Amino acid sequence: MRFSIKVGARDSALSQCQITEVLSELKTFHPLVEFDPLFVKTTGDLDLKTSLRNLDKTDFFTKEVDVMQLSGKCRIAIHSAKDLPDPLPQGLAMIALTRGVDPSDVLVSSYSISSLPFNAKIGTSSLRRMETILSLRSDLLCVDIRGTIPDRLAQLDAGHYDAVVMAEAALIRLGLTHRSRIALPGPVAPLQGQLAILAQENDQEMQKLFACLDCR
Repeated sequence: MRFSIKVGARDSALSQCQITEVLSELKTFHPLVEFDPLFVKTTGDLDLKTSLRNLDKTDFFTKEVDVMQLSGKCRIAIHSAKDLPDPLPQGLAMIALTRGVDPSDVLVSSYSISSLPFNAKIGTSSLRRMETILSLRSDLLCVDIRGTIPDRLAQLDAGHYDAVVMAEAALIRLGLTHRSRIALPGPVAPLQGQLAILAQENDQEMQKLFACLDCR
């Protein structure tokens, strides 16, 4: 008998790809399971002015999904694991952490590092990524950039930036690996490229169902 699960997630093309990825992996073990997605725009999707450079592990990208889940509107939620607040909201638990895909940071550009113009504008809202870029060339100008992955690439293509930094995992999931890019050295965000499945703490049925995807 088919079993449908209401799933909460951010309203973005990347989130939709992440839900498809989790469902595909889950069907290997539970072929009759289906997902009924409920998408919502979060504070982080709507507030495109706040810089992420000094933002702590808050619910900036999860709050509205958390509220929906705690109210019982969705049974599970699927997030980019690196976006989770720490600690999680009371009543929620991570029931699975996927193995994920390539966690690298990449510089998307038609230039190489050495051929970037002097004082080239690099789009990144991450302090860690900024430090990596400046370690490669101290003249480069790191400028905040916000929006979805397609939005950021559109800003690059429009000439607002000479390059943008993003996660290789996002390009893989969105089918954008044809873009010219360079893998960056150095550390990446913890859990980058991995997906987190959240459920209410007392939902043992979901804990058992998703245990097959948990890499911990």
